[in-house]
Amino acid sequence: QVQLVESGGGLVQAGGSLRLSCVASGIMFRSYSWAWYRQAPGKQRELVAIISSGGTINYADSAKGRVTISRDNAKSTVSLQMNSMAPEDTAIYYCAATEPPYSNPPLPKQIDYWGQGTQVTVSS
Repeated sequence: QVQLVESGGGLVQAGGSLRLSCVASGIMFRSYSWAWYRQAPGKQRELVAIISSGGTINYADSAKGRVTISRDNAKSTVSLQMNSMAPEDTAIYYCAATEPPYSNPPLPKQIDYWGQGTQVTVSS
């Protein structure tokens, strides 16, 4: 049984930082690409960042320069460091696993596994 468990969400003031983590179990972690998506109220789920099994990273334009995705295959963990946060970053953040092939960015329907989500709220 595959489980993706996110942690690290919460309330932060504008300009602050948060680090999200996702621990996976029941899955061959190193074989997958790992991504973070977010979904704000009334909006579609969107990619924030993705890191491939080989370490190739892609960021959404809104995340470039502020966000860092990383993976630790030994710990089956993918992390998202977010800095200089703004109220528009408020959303539920989801950890996701996918295997190639997938489009750039991967469509939500191309995701194999999703975490349960963690709420991130940025106050102004």
